[in-house]
Amino acid sequence: MKFDGPIIVGAGPSGIAVAACLKQDGIPSLVLERSDCIASLWQHRTYDRLKLHLPKQFCELPLFGYPKNFPKYPTKKQFVSYMEAYAKHFEIKPRFNQSVARAEFDAQVGVWRVNTQDSVYESRWLVVATGENAEAVVPEIQGIERFEGVVRHTSEYKSGCVFREQRVLVVGCGNSGMEVSLDLCRYNASPFMVVRNSVHVLPREMFGFPTFGIAMGLLKWLPLRVVDKLILFMANLTLGNTDKLGLRRPKTGPLELKNATGKTPVLDTGALSLIKSGNIKVVEQGVREITRNGAKFMDGQEIAFDSIVLATGYKSNVPFWLKGSDFFTKEGMPKMSFPNGWKGENGLYTVGFTRRGLLGTTCDALKIAKDVTGQWRSTTCKP
Repeated sequence: MKFDGPIIVGAGPSGIAVAACLKQDGIPSLVLERSDCIASLWQHRTYDRLKLHLPKQFCELPLFGYPKNFPKYPTKKQFVSYMEAYAKHFEIKPRFNQSVARAEFDAQVGVWRVNTQDSVYESRWLVVATGENAEAVVPEIQGIERFEGVVRHTSEYKSGCVFREQRVLVVGCGNSGMEVSLDLCRYNASPFMVVRNSVHVLPREMFGFPTFGIAMGLLKWLPLRVVDKLILFMANLTLGNTDKLGLRRPKTGPLELKNATGKTPVLDTGALSLIKSGNIKVVEQGVREITRNGAKFMDGQEIAFDSIVLATGYKSNVPFWLKGSDFFTKEGMPKMSFPNGWKGENGLYTVGFTRRGLLGTTCDALKIAKDVTGQWRSTTCKP
C-alpha cells in the first residue's frame, strides 16, 4: 500500500506531535501504532498516581496547549485527556493494532517498506517515533524464578493497594522507584528500595519555583557546570545531605549527566521525607540472589519479602524492527546527539529520542515537518 505522506511508527506524544505539525502544513501522514490507543505507555503501563514531574508549560506539544484549568502538574488522566484532545483537534487517526515487524529502505524504488503483521506500507519518508521507552527492562537476577511471591515490573504496577501490609523489595531508585515506594507506604506496605548506583535527588520546587524552570532560566546566562553547582547548592539547603541517607550523588552534575547519558535526576515528590523517617528503607547493597521467600544481598544479609517490584526502566526497541540503517546504535538511540539526531538518510527521521522529554519532542517535530514540507512542495510544484 503506497502512501503519499510520511509513515510514522508510534502514536505516543512524539508520533502525534509530528503528525500534527505535518497536518498544519497540509501534509498527510500515516501513523501506525502497535497498541489499541494513543499514548499507550501512559494509558497501559504507568501507575495510577503518576503526575507530570515537570510543570505543564515544559510538557506541551507544539501548536496546542493545555486547558487553562489544568493544575501545574497534570495527573496521568489529565495528560491522557490532553493527548486525546490534541489528536482530535488535528484529526489524527492512527491505525491501531499495527505492530511493525520490519522497516527497510528499498534503494531501487526509493521508498521505505514497512511490514506489519498483516499489511505492507510504502512511503518516501519514515518517522521513527517509538521513543526511548518502548520496552520494559527486566534484569536477570539469580534465583528470581524461585521466588514464591509476586514479581512485577513498574510497567505492570498500578497501585499499592494490592501490596497492602506487605514487605516489598523495590529494585531501582529512579523516579519510578521513588514514587512506587511512596505509593506503597500509603497502603501501609514496607518498601525496601535497592540503590544500585549513585543518584541525584532534587526538590521538585525550590523556594516556590520549579527546579527545572530555575535551571532553564540560569542556563540562558551561565555555563552548564556553574548551573549544576548552583542547583546542587540549593538542593542541599532544601533537602540536606542525601549521601547520609544512602543516596550518593554522582560526581557529575545533574544537568551534565542528563545531557551525557540521559539519566534523569529524581525530582522528589515526598519519598525523601519517608526515607528520613524510616518508612522507606534504603538498601545500599546490591542483590546477590533471590530466594524462595526473599533476597540475599552482597554483604551477606538476607531479608524476607512478600513481593518484588522492578523499577528498572525502559529501553528502545528500534534495533528489532528497523533494518539496513546504521543511524541508530545497538541500544536503539540515534548516534548523533541532540540537536542533530532528528534526521538520517533517505527520508529517515526520528523523534522522541532526545533525552529531553517533551521539550525535545516539540523541537524535533517542528524540524521534521519543516523538512518534509520543503521536499513535498518542491516535488508537487514542479510542472
